[in-house]
Amino acid sequence: MSIEIKTATAEPIRQTFSHTRRRFGDKPASRYQEASFDIEAATNFHYRPLWQPDKLLNDPTRTAVRMADWYSVSDPRQFYYGAYVQTRAKMQENAEHDYAFCEKRNLLATLDASNREQIARLLLPLRHAELGANMNNSGIAADGFGTSLTQLHMFHAMDRLGIAQYLSRIGLMLDDGGTDLLAEAKRQWLEDPAWQGLRRYVEDSLVVRDWFELTLAQNLVSDGLLYPLVFHKFDEQLCARGAGQVGMLTEFMRLWYAETQRWVDALVKTVIGESAENRQLVEGWVANWQARALEALAPLAEIVLDASALDTVAGEFAARLKKLGLAGAAQ
Repeated sequence: MSIEIKTATAEPIRQTFSHTRRRFGDKPASRYQEASFDIEAATNFHYRPLWQPDKLLNDPTRTAVRMADWYSVSDPRQFYYGAYVQTRAKMQENAEHDYAFCEKRNLLATLDASNREQIARLLLPLRHAELGANMNNSGIAADGFGTSLTQLHMFHAMDRLGIAQYLSRIGLMLDDGGTDLLAEAKRQWLEDPAWQGLRRYVEDSLVVRDWFELTLAQNLVSDGLLYPLVFHKFDEQLCARGAGQVGMLTEFMRLWYAETQRWVDALVKTVIGESAENRQLVEGWVANWQARALEALAPLAEIVLDASALDTVAGEFAARLKKLGLAGAAQ
């Protein structure tokens, strides 16, 4: 008796899930598409939120910005949960290596008193601003519409918590494991006149009701001016003064900022490209928060940086706005 072996090919009825097929066609979808598009509930809610009975649980009217489809917002990094976690794990591994290297060789002990004072004065109080950014992005993730947009802000919120912890670790290393410098940083945040402008900016942003205005105030304007000023200009000054080892401890922040401003820019471009009304709203919000941010950062720039540092940062930010198509907001 002979045995004949044959192969049979079963053609799948559909190539992908229903929600990605409706948007992208009946073809295999990427993991990012499967996890990011058209999966937020939009109909058949059982109740309205008791704290906001005029809205649905997922309601696109929580912002004055209007989009025909909020899922037109996408992440140029293609981050869904799995890709995000893998990328951050690799970044954290590199950061942990740098922190361990500094701790093992006690590199911060070689800093002179002037550099130590400047680092404690300008870097450590920022951990409170980072916690404010964490709260703001968490709120945007709760109020925003569309998973491709809300997950961006939730990932961002977790990043800000991590950055606050890294800043706290720098304080612990400077203080040889003690907490006196962190306590002093909190006092500066609450009482030092130089910090009150930024503190007011952060606290006022916490109560902004329109979530898109809030993402502009926090993720475009505040970060767009603060990060280049502190983590680039200040780092350059420390290197020039022989304190370049501190740059190892803030490299995570620089890499993170370079990566995340890509999705912020993509978000703004998509929204202002939708309509003239959106562009007008965004330009007004950006102009208002930009003026406030520059005023808040001026006293901090004077603490340890030369007078031209903030002007340089402001010029670079104006060029970024112009590239986004918001040249009028940068005047």
